[in-house]
Amino acid sequence: MLSIIIMNYKNPPLLRLCLKSLKRVLPGSFPHEVIVVDAQASLETEHVVTEEFPSVRYLPFKENVGYTRGMNEGMKSAGGDVLFIANPDIIPLPGSLEKMYRYLQGHRDIGLLGPQLLNFDGSQQQSCFRFYTPATVLYRRTLLGRLPFAKKTLDRFLMKDRNLTAATPADWLMGSALMVSRQALDTVGLMDENLFLYMSDVDWPRRFWENGYQVLFYPPAAMYHYHRRDSRGKLSVLDIFFNRQTRWHIADGVRYFRKYGLGQLTYIP
Repeated sequence: MLSIIIMNYKNPPLLRLCLKSLKRVLPGSFPHEVIVVDAQASLETEHVVTEEFPSVRYLPFKENVGYTRGMNEGMKSAGGDVLFIANPDIIPLPGSLEKMYRYLQGHRDIGLLGPQLLNFDGSQQQSCFRFYTPATVLYRRTLLGRLPFAKKTLDRFLMKDRNLTAATPADWLMGSALMVSRQALDTVGLMDENLFLYMSDVDWPRRFWENGYQVLFYPPAAMYHYHRRDSRGKLSVLDIFFNRQTRWHIADGVRYFRKYGLGQLTYIP
């Protein structure tokens, strides 16, 4: 059985759209369950789930528990042999979840599998990467990223040297939509709750690699993604003072580098 875990935070309209899409694309003959974890739950979100989608299991939290803890609570409650974790801004295309499920079941050396994410105009989003270095973070957040040497570093980070139209190993995958086998999860463990919102989708794949599992970008399965970069505002370095998501991102980045150090690492050539 496939357990689908949706992590929601104050977004009833997108959650409704996501749940409708799941109901539309998943045949009743395909064994699955859907769990919605709701951080800082509201009555509106509760009504969306319990009244419009009564078969969905609803796990509300009064406070904002963060992405990492919320996903962990959802995974703890899941009963499937394969788990799909996603944000509510994901709209799977027909057949995508079944393709991922079958591929993961047939390749026991793969721990994490990520689909191709698409903008609503059909263009591809970047969702697979090599690991961060402090320089990568600096180049992505400042004007230094426009310099030739920085562009070379960023191109490598974005895996522009790889054919991303075929299944490709990646250091890490965007956490907006990930599929994991129960077997691998039991070996690697849940996400690190020291990371509140960001960097958990960098830390977790790293632990899969460390435990002998591959992390694979899998473009044959595609999903639409309404991708908002809330942590990147319009004020550059001043965002740290005016953008709460920026502060969360920086804090989680510091925790990540404190955990692993500042050295460069990649599990793919």
